[in-house]
Amino acid sequence: MSDQKFGIVQTTNGRYLRVEGSLPSGFHGEKVGDGFNCPLDHQNAEAIRRELPWSAAQVVGLRKSVGCGDRLGIATPGHLRAIREGDMFPVLAQQSIREMQRANRTAYDVMDDATWGVIQAGYTEGFGCDADHLKTTADIDQCAAAGYNSYTLDPGAYVDDEANTADRAMLESKVAALDWQVLNTDSDSNHAHYVEYAHFDELDYLRAAAKYGKALAHVAGLSEYIAITMNGQPFDLEISVDETATVTTLAEHHYIVLELKRLHIPFTGLAPRFVGEFEKGVDYIGNLDVFEASYKEHADLARQLGPYKMSIHSGSDKFSIYPIIARHTNPFVHLKTAGTSWLEALRVIAAVDAPLFRQLLALSIEGYETNSASYHVSAQPGRIRLDLTDGEMPSLLEDFDARETLHVAFGAALAHYREPIYAALLGNIEAYWEALHRHFNKHIQPFKA
Repeated sequence: MSDQKFGIVQTTNGRYLRVEGSLPSGFHGEKVGDGFNCPLDHQNAEAIRRELPWSAAQVVGLRKSVGCGDRLGIATPGHLRAIREGDMFPVLAQQSIREMQRANRTAYDVMDDATWGVIQAGYTEGFGCDADHLKTTADIDQCAAAGYNSYTLDPGAYVDDEANTADRAMLESKVAALDWQVLNTDSDSNHAHYVEYAHFDELDYLRAAAKYGKALAHVAGLSEYIAITMNGQPFDLEISVDETATVTTLAEHHYIVLELKRLHIPFTGLAPRFVGEFEKGVDYIGNLDVFEASYKEHADLARQLGPYKMSIHSGSDKFSIYPIIARHTNPFVHLKTAGTSWLEALRVIAAVDAPLFRQLLALSIEGYETNSASYHVSAQPGRIRLDLTDGEMPSLLEDFDARETLHVAFGAALAHYREPIYAALLGNIEAYWEALHRHFNKHIQPFKA
């Protein structure tokens, strides 16, 4: 490593990478005093990752981890304040293709913003990335080009929820129609493998194969594509079937894992669809005793079949179940959060610029039907109180209907109010980072060993 010093500085013209001393090869910037002010662009991000390896994403593996989605690209220093007080490995460059499109960001933006964030925070202990909810080879291409080495595959569109209640004849028909060539076996052999040798109940086997067989074939194709794309470089792979209408039973969990192993798919995490409701930005909805009994069974099975991590999607703000999850799966757990950091940004805006917050709220209510189309939420915007004083506006961030309505509107909010949103937050960046620090401590501390 060279003897230059690197840091992020704020000037009247914006934020820059400050390089004290000579400018290493690959960087570009303006000479100012004894060093250079370099723009926070992709060229300089690639250069700094070569110069400071800790500023590049690394493979996470089986380390206990938390995904800290950042839809604005400025949250990382706040996330890391909480990370430093816990024992979860941070996954900072995390965003789905859906969220990138709504926020008008690219995979490069997400990765580069994480790099600048760890440099600003002086965090040298490493972080991971997550190309989240990928569904196509084109999605993989976007993220691989930006340097991702961790991928979450979402075959939810291929999960056959109809199999959950289908009769035996229908299940047999669905299983017979699977693409057994892609699954690298045939129907009779697969049946014998599970019913005769793995001792599955026959109806459990038929239901699991009918429900998840197409999804597993899709995963097999995408995982092979990732392996070819990575060209021998190590990578993490998570399989997510959480965004489906029906719960993943214990037998189905068992079947998914055994099929992944049979197909030699090198996964490190699995996100089943758990019992109860995991809506966006609010606490768990359901009976806690029922959840714990079911979750313990899944955790015990994962220990038996693993090691792999149980991944908790839509994990933001599920405070009532964190102790349960930690009790049964520490340390083989990944908690994935995303929109809660956007809600904390809105909490700050509500406190420092109530008129802007009122505009964002009105836009969110007006567009809720469209904004919520691809999210699991049940808010009723008509119940949100609009008669609050300016000083009372931050209290709406504790309201169920307001949280979900605001949560799903981030794309529309940024499309209409991007400049004032960033101006409010960057002008009060310490308040934002401290809000994230407090909020993420509530997510991370329950998992501390």
